[in-house]
Amino acid sequence: MLKMAVLLSGSGRTLDNFHERINNGSLAGKIQVVVSNVAGVLGLSKAEQYGYPAFHAGKNDQINEILKDYDVDIVCLAGYLKLYTPPPELARAVINIHPSLIPSFCGDGFYGHHVHEAIKSRGCTVSGCTVHFANENYDEGPIILQKCVELAYEDDIDTIADKVFAIECEAFPEAINRIDERGIDFFWKRVGM
Repeated sequence: MLKMAVLLSGSGRTLDNFHERINNGSLAGKIQVVVSNVAGVLGLSKAEQYGYPAFHAGKNDQINEILKDYDVDIVCLAGYLKLYTPPPELARAVINIHPSLIPSFCGDGFYGHHVHEAIKSRGCTVSGCTVHFANENYDEGPIILQKCVELAYEDDIDTIADKVFAIECEAFPEAINRIDERGIDFFWKRVGM
């Protein structure tokens, strides 16, 4: 079972998903702490309601100072909208979910609706999500898991976002379970990074 820190910037929908799956036994993790880089967001209120230690910290060094007080195996970027630089001991233990099939529609500036708008404007008939390890560059770390969803010609941006988020709710916990089974190093070694 992985001991998790969850970093977020907004409503905490992914935190909801993690909490539900931990409680029903389908996620091999335990949330140790939740940190938001944005003060007063719904995600922090949810964390407190769930009984998790919850903090606001706007900068990397402040986040890392908080994480020092907790036993953490992995840092999950759950709708965290900044580039996070972990402490050295967690440098290869940060995972993110991206709302496209990397290497398409990713990198600096590609997040949330910006991704779905680009997918719609390109006329894609599939989209999906990618759970990957994070490094010092946006969306470049080793891929853990990808899931695909079919798009209809008529799908608008909100429909695409809803379809992708639905499979994100499956993919992120599944990726965490795979890391728990295989270990962090397996994924870094398989791509030679």
